[in-house]
Amino acid sequence: MSGAARRGDPGPARAVRFVNNLTHTKGAWAGQPFALRPWQERIIRQLFRTRQDGRRQYRTALLLLPRKNGKTELAAAIALYGLFGDGELGAEVYSAAADKDQAALCFNVAAQMVRNDPYLLAQCDIVDSQKRIVHRPSGSFYRAISAEAYSKHGFNASLVVYDELHAAPTRELYDVLSTSMGARRDPLMLVISTAGYDRHSILFELYAHAVRVREDPDLDPSFLPVLYEAPEDADWTSERVWKAANPALDDFRSLEDMRIAAKRAQEIPAQENVFRRLYLNQWTEQADRWLRLADWDACAALERPALTGRRGYVGLDLSTTTDLTALAAVFPSDDGIDVLCHCFLPDERLQDRIRRDRVPYDRWAADGYLTLTPGNVIDYEAIRAMLRAWDQVYDIVAVGFDPWNATDLVERLKTHDGLNCLPVRQGYAAMSPPTKSLEKSVLGRQLRHDGDPVLRWCVTNVALEGDTSGNVKPSKRLSTGRIDAVIALIIAIDMLERHAPPPPPNYQIFVYGGPTT
Repeated sequence: MSGAARRGDPGPARAVRFVNNLTHTKGAWAGQPFALRPWQERIIRQLFRTRQDGRRQYRTALLLLPRKNGKTELAAAIALYGLFGDGELGAEVYSAAADKDQAALCFNVAAQMVRNDPYLLAQCDIVDSQKRIVHRPSGSFYRAISAEAYSKHGFNASLVVYDELHAAPTRELYDVLSTSMGARRDPLMLVISTAGYDRHSILFELYAHAVRVREDPDLDPSFLPVLYEAPEDADWTSERVWKAANPALDDFRSLEDMRIAAKRAQEIPAQENVFRRLYLNQWTEQADRWLRLADWDACAALERPALTGRRGYVGLDLSTTTDLTALAAVFPSDDGIDVLCHCFLPDERLQDRIRRDRVPYDRWAADGYLTLTPGNVIDYEAIRAMLRAWDQVYDIVAVGFDPWNATDLVERLKTHDGLNCLPVRQGYAAMSPPTKSLEKSVLGRQLRHDGDPVLRWCVTNVALEGDTSGNVKPSKRLSTGRIDAVIALIIAIDMLERHAPPPPPNYQIFVYGGPTT
């Protein structure tokens, strides 16, 4: 039987009483008793529910809760219950986070809760430098760790609270901790997070499972889903929707703050995804939107026009020798512009690249959207061969490239292949006009594409940075993943705008990616 059951005290009631005896650590409530709200108490009672045999009902739980609803204080309180109140001898309790700052935040709250309680403080040692609290009577400890700095394996976790799993750089720490619990009688892995945007992540994997279990609890009786979220088709500007997703709203979560954030998101499109993801727990496709996928997908084309013999302007993003490289060619006509895209990637350690970037490079290559070159670096001769082939089929006027990353490939294209290669520096002066042209064409539904998944993925990753003069450019530093195909497209549009006569008013841009010959 569990420790709580041995003492004749049901687990849920004992956990609620323990947390209520703790005190808040910040703001207007600092030093005051926790006083669990009804919705918080329901979570605690569910989390520590026991079966008839006294064993814990749930071994894994996902609590999806928007920002400013008290996640960190609740996480710290639950971690301390695992240390002081769960009846486990030699317990190993961990609070995990994506980085050192987030890990320290949870630890500092837990340590202050202990310092606020003389009874608890007398039983333990707090080691701030190690982010550790040791409970002497039971030989147990609580430790805060981050995904970027932990001592690899050797864990024997009894209770884990993983805070903001959506920000984890990889799934490694989650997997190590969850698989370390096999020797424990009543282990508990609790993930407390806001929603994310990466649908290839460990958090989305858990979220998808949680949705299925919420609909059919018999699917996994040991998994507890607690999901505070707005439906995908809900009106994100509605205060009724906010309330359903934010149980603390107009209590200790400020309604005024929500109104200000929502108004800002309506006025600044780039803020909409942030508001929906962090405040309503809606899974978005991007972190900070430049082009909305709804707008991009609305520009899908059903047929591809003939490009043979037409004037073309090429953009080349060489990236690095070990990563994605992209070609894009734009072909103007009286009624629009057609675009041809193709990407290249070294095939060595392909599975590692698939895990790293969380996209199906192998399937894209099989479908003809991507060329895998032999070895661990890009074979520039494959790029050169495709450009030569394009030049034989189309009338290539100019090839734009980033001079910072130029190689002897450009010299061979000029000297041996007779291509007109021109540098396009990646500063605001060169990149802002074609970037704005591409944005305008998408938002005006004046762009068509065939759903090329490599180009679409790059679109979802793009974040912009700007200067004080209103110039913008795609930022590889701020973007969430590879954006090479979009960079190549922007460079190609720059080549067109430098060489071609001004287009007629309201010209259309037709974009086509996918398999090429």
